[in-house]
Amino acid sequence: MLDSCKLKSACNLPFICNKKINTAGTSNAEVPLADPGMYQLDITLRRGQSLAARDRGGTSDPYVKFKIGGKEVFRSKIIHKNLNPVWEEKACILVDHLREPLYIKVFDYDFGLQDDFMGSAFLDLTQLELNRPTDVTLTLKDPHYPDHDLGIILLSVILTPKEGESRDVTMLMRKSWKRSSKFQTQSLRLSDLHRKSHLWRGIVSITLIEGRDLKAMDSNGLSDPYVKFRLGHQKYKSKIMPKTLNPQWREQFDFHLYEERGGIIDITAWDKDAGKRDDFIGRCQVDLSALSREQTHKLELQLEEGEGHLVLLVTLTASATVSISDLSINSLEDQKEREEILKRYSPLRIFHNLKDVGFLQVKVIRAEGLMAADVTGKSDPFCVVELNNDRLLTHTVYKNLSPEWNKVFTFNIKDIHSVLEVTVYDEDRDRSADFLGKVAIPLLSIQNGEQKAYVLKNKQLTGPTKGVIYLEIDVIFNAVKASLRTLIPKEQKYIEEENRLSKQLLLRNFIRMKRCVMVLVNAAYYVNSCFDWDSPPRSLAAFVVVEDMLEDEEEEDDKDDKDSEKKGFINKIYAIQEVCVSVQNILDEVASFGERIKNTFNWTVPFLSWLAIIALCVFTVILYCIPLRYIVLVWGINKFTKKLRSPYAIDNNELLDFLSRVPSDVQVVQYQELKPDPSHSPYKRKKNNLG
Repeated sequence: MLDSCKLKSACNLPFICNKKINTAGTSNAEVPLADPGMYQLDITLRRGQSLAARDRGGTSDPYVKFKIGGKEVFRSKIIHKNLNPVWEEKACILVDHLREPLYIKVFDYDFGLQDDFMGSAFLDLTQLELNRPTDVTLTLKDPHYPDHDLGIILLSVILTPKEGESRDVTMLMRKSWKRSSKFQTQSLRLSDLHRKSHLWRGIVSITLIEGRDLKAMDSNGLSDPYVKFRLGHQKYKSKIMPKTLNPQWREQFDFHLYEERGGIIDITAWDKDAGKRDDFIGRCQVDLSALSREQTHKLELQLEEGEGHLVLLVTLTASATVSISDLSINSLEDQKEREEILKRYSPLRIFHNLKDVGFLQVKVIRAEGLMAADVTGKSDPFCVVELNNDRLLTHTVYKNLSPEWNKVFTFNIKDIHSVLEVTVYDEDRDRSADFLGKVAIPLLSIQNGEQKAYVLKNKQLTGPTKGVIYLEIDVIFNAVKASLRTLIPKEQKYIEEENRLSKQLLLRNFIRMKRCVMVLVNAAYYVNSCFDWDSPPRSLAAFVVVEDMLEDEEEEDDKDDKDSEKKGFINKIYAIQEVCVSVQNILDEVASFGERIKNTFNWTVPFLSWLAIIALCVFTVILYCIPLRYIVLVWGINKFTKKLRSPYAIDNNELLDFLSRVPSDVQVVQYQELKPDPSHSPYKRKKNNLG
């Protein structure tokens, strides 16, 4: 039967797979439902037939989700513009009991919008025979419209008992949680085992270089192309290159590699269209299992279902240090491990692996007074810890408003100016998790080894919500490496939530922009007063020191080259909305730029202000020792030969990269720590317990 667990790309728990499987045909009815042993469910998602059309073109872009116990355990790839999709994808799922059916949901993918529901079905696991492959045909239904015909999904499944391994896992879980309450031990469910798969085994570094001879999708014979990447649940979207068939992106990003053998990266190219659905240009795939590790591969990929090529650089490297453990297992409390970590980031190892800037350890201890998200007046809280694109989760504590997690997370720091985000959610069956609260903590503001109660904030991080969370955080980093990394582009999140039009946000950005303009106006009045000799000493000093360094710049307004098309009323509304969002974003960028300059001089982040002072001092010494013409000559030679020396180098501006690390006024408010209620002090709590 299944004697090697050779699963293509979606085995959620590869470390559980084992070759020792009893192949005796056994009826499921012989196994009691309360059996504590675990089962391995191997599913092959074959294809769909006659699925529902959800797009205006009479087609859909379907993908499938598998859920057990309300938790998503598998998601298929997207098949574009097809009502009879063929997936042939395999999934390996561990099931702790057979009472929970497998819930299959089909969706139509809509970029930038909420995905459309295409139907669902249940697979009763108690009806499957053990160790016997079974072909299953499921009829899709919509609970709100049970009479609608939504097509069928075809699967092949095999259910195998995993008795020995389940005992080992259960014993490990009980051993690590023996100090916890009886309720917490009982609260561990299958979802906690699936969370183990969040520990990645390697890093896939991708540089999107360029596109060649892409298909023209607009009436002017050009396109506005961008590219989307997907590896499992990880996604990345490139910037849009307007009016070109040979775009130059030069963007770099990293994916986490969860599979031992690699995986498949799905790549799709799109043409951006304002006010209507983006046009599909083509697609291609990268099979990571065919690439050697610790080596950079240049790939020229032909786009299928379209025209042109994409040029990429792909590098597979070993995983950075990341872990989840119990509170009793603490890297920094082990003296030997602590010395190793301190040695790794000592000043003597400045040029050893410049990307490895530091080490972060986060203890997620407990939360108190959380919001009740369920009708029973309780919540099922779990915690998500994020550092840039690194994302780890705790287990869920069920029916509790004051959960204790007692977990330790460790991360490698690639940028000391990163912000640690800790979010608490309520786990819901068959729904997305409910938000309970969030905190954002800049790494440079952390006080090592101090257990603190952080007041949870709302999603926008602008005000408090109910509850506090207790964290203890330690940061160890190399200051020189951190300074050098400040002058390279900041790591972007895979896909951030696109900004929507908001009257309040537009007004706020306008006010911020107005403040920046007023600063410039006041500066102009100040300069003008010098020429008017309102204050003779000041004017005299200005006459001696100031040189005229003003340059006039002219801006040209780009007119849209696309021919005007007849659009419906809805499309016109979408187009106006996109223009308003663009204005809103431009105001935000300009205001943020001015605020970052101000906050550099205001010492909002002392590390960055000191770095600026040191850089200016070094530059002053260089100017004193070396004539300016030689400095300009070296700078010019470096700029002109950069493309020759490194053809695929990513262009960057060191000054803008530095300013991107300085928080804007909005971010200062978001990162501001709210004062907790004195009754939430951990020390006072200990006193009360002793009393």
